[in-house]
Amino acid sequence: MTPETALFVVTRAVETVLWSIAWPLGIGLAVGLVVSILQATTQIQEQTLAFIPKIIAILLAVVWFGKSILTLLMDFTRLMFEMARGVVGG
Repeated sequence: MTPETALFVVTRAVETVLWSIAWPLGIGLAVGLVVSILQATTQIQEQTLAFIPKIIAILLAVVWFGKSILTLLMDFTRLMFEMARGVVGG
């Protein structure tokens, strides 16, 4: 395996991970921000109030964007198997 091929694989892996977590992470961040603002305005400092809405929002985002996340992961896996077949010579 050449250094260029290894760099390509690592780059694609990082891109795949970043695109896979972008929507759930962004939605969790937005919900956390809204909950923090609500906590600051009402002066309620309950830890579970900040934790549970973020978990629910991230789970809903994974369900909502699950098909596109799975498609990204399957495309990356397919690419890796095709590259492995080329390296092995099959």
